[in-house]
Amino acid sequence: MLSGLELLATAVVVLDERLVVRYANPAAESLLATAAKSLAGQPFLGLFAEKEALASSMNEARSTHWDYAARSVTYSRPGREPVALSCVLTRVDNPGLSLLAELRPLEQQLRFAREERLVSEQQANRELLRNLAHEIKNPLGGLRGSAQLLERELDKPELREYTQVIIKEADRLQALVDRMLTPQRAPRIEPMSVHEVMERARNLVSAEFGIEVERDYDPSLPELLGDREQLIQAVLNIARNAAQAGAESVLFRTRAVRQVTILRQRHRLALELQVIDDGSGVPEEIRDRIFSPLVSGREGGTGLGLSLAQTFVQYHKGVIEFESRPGRTTFRILLPLT
Repeated sequence: MLSGLELLATAVVVLDERLVVRYANPAAESLLATAAKSLAGQPFLGLFAEKEALASSMNEARSTHWDYAARSVTYSRPGREPVALSCVLTRVDNPGLSLLAELRPLEQQLRFAREERLVSEQQANRELLRNLAHEIKNPLGGLRGSAQLLERELDKPELREYTQVIIKEADRLQALVDRMLTPQRAPRIEPMSVHEVMERARNLVSAEFGIEVERDYDPSLPELLGDREQLIQAVLNIARNAAQAGAESVLFRTRAVRQVTILRQRHRLALELQVIDDGSGVPEEIRDRIFSPLVSGREGGTGLGLSLAQTFVQYHKGVIEFESRPGRTTFRILLPLT
């Protein structure tokens, strides 16, 4: 049983009948900032401030054979700030063992819930956009064709200006519809350098907006398996948003992160791609919906850029997170390495 706990993203501690720690998985080592060998043999209750309340909960879990969730226990890490955790206790039937305790930071639980909500919303939004795009596409073609036929019948050049408006607006809407349908293509997976992705996006945004994009790359990063074009588009969309928000300075940064949890999956190693800008920041009123399609903080924006970026990153089992305040906004793309 214990060997199966090694790869769990959740911190797990196994206790014996005397409520002494007998095993802690790597996630528990990371959370409790203590090696498994040091945790083994310690009384579990001694790790937390709420000893009496937690003891009562543990006795109840053992006597009733039910799982019991004890929230807001406080773990005091040596030399560091105390951490508020949730603790879920499960009875274990193995000889010599009594309880399995799952520990999660309350902040992490909120993040997990936010990520799951985001994935669910993205799936629903993609289906809605696909249906909407297909409904628009056919009548849009008819509208453009009719405007072209009408233009041939008009003698006055000034009247043709109006048909040109119809044709150009139909073309603009057609391009928007095509962007809505783009994520339907499955990723074309191949080995690649993540820095090739970053450099392509950097060159494109520099040429389009005339701004200098600085670089801070980790040259030791391994190759990534992914779809080159989709990842270029994801980084490019984030950088374009920064430029359109009035950023004068943009920084591309790459790093490796270890023992990271992405969409409830624990990964030993992942890539973190950062796009940092000094623009006005994400408006407070749309921060919870920033990755939803048709939501934009910019007048005239389509609101598809970040939605498509999140979709492409999710195709790679990754996620996009952000922190924003006026003068500094950081978007992080987290991609697991297998």
